[in-house]
Amino acid sequence: MEAIILSKEQFDQLMTKVNDIADKVQSKTTQKQEVFVDNEEFIKMMKISRRTAQTWRDEGKISFSQVGNKIYYKLSDIERTMQDYYNKSFQKK
Repeated sequence: MEAIILSKEQFDQLMTKVNDIADKVQSKTTQKQEVFVDNEEFIKMMKISRRTAQTWRDEGKISFSQVGNKIYYKLSDIERTMQDYYNKSFQKK
């Protein structure tokens, strides 16, 4: 086994670089990029009509963004809506 001796200054420089790398890795893993789907993708994903999508928006069942004439939904909002309307099965005794 070979031993490597560093001066305090060299060790501090090395630790600074290690900490910088750790911070970059941490920021990459904690940054979750929000995914948006447009109205067409939403309709296909949910297998619903345009009218049903419009009704859900009007009734506040699904959150959305509108830019001009385009409608967008956050994937997390779609998942949350599905969870909100989830019905558990009945348990037989």
